[in-house]
Amino acid sequence: MKRSPWRRARQALTLAFFILVPVLLFMLLRNQDWGEVWHALRSYRPGVLLTALGLAACSFALFSSYDLLGRRYSGHHLPARQVLPLAFVCYAFNLNLSAWVGGVALRYRLYSRLGLETATITRILGLGLVTNWLGYLLVAGSLFAAGFPALPAGLEIGATGLRLIGVGMLAVASAYLLACRFARRRHWHVRGQTITLPGWRLAALQGLMGAGNWCLMGLVVFTLLPDKAGYPTVLAILLVSSIAGVITHIPAGLGVLESVFITLLHGQYSQGTLLAALIGYRAVYFLLPLLLACVVYLLLERLAGRQRRGASVTSVEGRSG
Repeated sequence: MKRSPWRRARQALTLAFFILVPVLLFMLLRNQDWGEVWHALRSYRPGVLLTALGLAACSFALFSSYDLLGRRYSGHHLPARQVLPLAFVCYAFNLNLSAWVGGVALRYRLYSRLGLETATITRILGLGLVTNWLGYLLVAGSLFAAGFPALPAGLEIGATGLRLIGVGMLAVASAYLLACRFARRRHWHVRGQTITLPGWRLAALQGLMGAGNWCLMGLVVFTLLPDKAGYPTVLAILLVSSIAGVITHIPAGLGVLESVFITLLHGQYSQGTLLAALIGYRAVYFLLPLLLACVVYLLLERLAGRQRRGASVTSVEGRSG
């Protein structure tokens, strides 16, 4: 089977990123004064760290609530006390270990153990993905169209190109919202799955929640940086690094996040200050939630095992009676 030109181009782009990111990161950090990084980390006040932790907690709570939208969309009746811990575990594993592990495999496993069918889980997963990327399109499109972030001289895309990309992203997001409001055809069948266009109110909630979560992520980084770059700039750079991480398929965007921030903010902060902020961001938004998610996952597995054993005992007693 011949591969399409788009697929070959995507694979070439991914390979280029895999080569470029480590090389760029090495060039940026080879003369780094790690004493400066350590000093910047030690200088964080408890109030700053607590604020960053609070923002991260709000972000995880909001992202986990995507699955409550999925419950409304798919029509299942699992209570929120079961849905939210499950979604939190999946999100934390998704961020650190890739979407295939946390977003897909783990979600199918945990939901299926609660009795949901594969088709229902797929609808939950699909709505969550659309919610996340609809929010991305709305926030990134608005910032890029407004000229954020300022790009270094010499980049081929240029400020005009970035603005056009932003306008295109807003057009895609608007098309989805308008389709949810006005489309007459609401159902499609693709490879045995039924795709249903959500209603206008649910789509509006998707946009608000998705955009809100990306804004909270940007606030975490902004809180850990000294007051030089504005919040729109920091948020826009985070959005650029996020899509670069998706293109490279590197778990947690390791190295990609650092390379993008150092490249686009090197004129406003020293490398040590930037690295300290990004290390703090990874600790607060990636590692601590992952540790907590591991504990919650073990509890969910234990609870599911108890429920399964209880159901087996009830079934045996029913047959013997």
